[in-house]
Amino acid sequence: MENQSNFIKTIMENDLENKKHTKIITRFPPEPNGFLHIGHARAIIQNFELAKHFGGTTNLRYDDTNPEKEEEKYVKAIKEDIKWLGYDPNHVFFASDYFGEMYKRAVILIKKGLAYVDFSTPEEINKQRGSFEVKGTNSPYRDTEVSKNLELFEDMKNGKFKEGECVLRAKIDMESPNMNMRDPILYRILFAYHHNTKDEWVIYPMYDFAHPIEDAIEGITHSLCSLEFEDHRPLYDWVVRETEMENVPRQIEFGRLGIEDTVMSKRYLLRLVESKLVRGWDDPRMPTLSGLRRRGYTPAAIKNFILSTGLSKVNSTVSADMLESSLRDDLNDKARRVMAVIDPIKVTITNYPEGKYEMIDVPFHPNNEDLGSRSIVFSKELYIDREDFVLEKPNKHYKRLALGIEVRLFNAYFIKANEVIYDKDGNIVEILATYDEETKSGSGFDARKPNGTIQFVSSLNAHPVTYNFFEPLIMDEDKSKDLLDRFNHNSWQTKEGFIEKTVAYLKVNEKLQLIRHGFFNIDEDSDKDHLVLNEIVPLKKSY
Repeated sequence: MENQSNFIKTIMENDLENKKHTKIITRFPPEPNGFLHIGHARAIIQNFELAKHFGGTTNLRYDDTNPEKEEEKYVKAIKEDIKWLGYDPNHVFFASDYFGEMYKRAVILIKKGLAYVDFSTPEEINKQRGSFEVKGTNSPYRDTEVSKNLELFEDMKNGKFKEGECVLRAKIDMESPNMNMRDPILYRILFAYHHNTKDEWVIYPMYDFAHPIEDAIEGITHSLCSLEFEDHRPLYDWVVRETEMENVPRQIEFGRLGIEDTVMSKRYLLRLVESKLVRGWDDPRMPTLSGLRRRGYTPAAIKNFILSTGLSKVNSTVSADMLESSLRDDLNDKARRVMAVIDPIKVTITNYPEGKYEMIDVPFHPNNEDLGSRSIVFSKELYIDREDFVLEKPNKHYKRLALGIEVRLFNAYFIKANEVIYDKDGNIVEILATYDEETKSGSGFDARKPNGTIQFVSSLNAHPVTYNFFEPLIMDEDKSKDLLDRFNHNSWQTKEGFIEKTVAYLKVNEKLQLIRHGFFNIDEDSDKDHLVLNEIVPLKKSY
């Protein structure tokens, strides 16, 4: 953020220089009706980083004005996600904290003749608003006397009307070219239990009324929001002005950030959860922050990715490769590097003594001594990846094991494949090989060059692993189809293999780089007898 420029940062700089504000105060205002996804990360990171750059503060404020869709579990999850990203809000507020003040401000509007109780049906109100081509028409209740509106609004608050029987509308301009200014609804009746205020209220403010008041109460200087609220800004300013708020925040819109092949809608993600096509909000395939965390994404990688995309006034979509690149950059020097086989095939070293084995000390990372070292085992029976062997070398570029071909095993010896054993179905189940005891790694042997280097795990040092591999949840590009019809049913695939036993007891969420494969995360389903590893991101290039 220090070396980055964007239009919002420039606005804040100018406001401070012009003494409009002495301190920058921003807020992140999520609605607790679902888990946060990576699209929300942009708003979180930009709000916190911009305020921090200027020595300001950021509030977390739950926009809990719709009790029918909000739950306490979402409140908790949002707080955990923000903490995981590395941010500590200056204050944690709820929109519902201000319900009493909002009611008083609505009364101010009524007394000024700028709000009225309307008994029109939703269909009638929609018709009255007109369209972009057709001017709106006044509601028959628009000129109700102030005293009567005050009485009716209090009756709404006291539960004397049925749900949907009436609403409170602002009295602005039914001929405005901006549809948001055509007497928008400010309050509706909902007989719903609220997670915070319980049964105290039966009327709830609409977002366009509540949000500017919340910002003004908290002294927010710059209210950052996504681009679709640009047309709502005149209403935002009208509410602040006409409800006579002391503090005057400024709404600034910025473009949303999309990622290719990624669902960026809480509504769609909720459908996936409710349809049980995914295993919950923290499914590693989900773009939710909890899902990305379980898969193995890191806060630093997400932050670097978000900041690298900049901040613009238009919506944009970037390739998932950008995020994957940030992940590799962050994990490359942090993750322990170990050997693992994902699709194992047995190798027997026929000239290695029965019952003998060797312990070889190997660092976890060639460039990070702080990660320490471990001992690997070389023995008569080994496992290698099935993809590292073919019967006949296909071309000069092939750098793995084949019959009659010699390769080096990482940190160990040269081996040469001499024969294969098949099962009754004709599948190769074992490779018979010989080793050259003069070729041990570090011995300085250079009499001949092997056909590449491959990894292995000794049967004496092999810990069982379930490997999880993921693809995008939505693959079909035909957006005319329903979301669920576009679901990729092959988006989660598993394989059973082995890994060095030395990492079997690492903690959940430890990151590993499996040599020649990619970066993996230890999943919470692991136990002492069996690891479960989620692929975070593959290596950039295969060999």
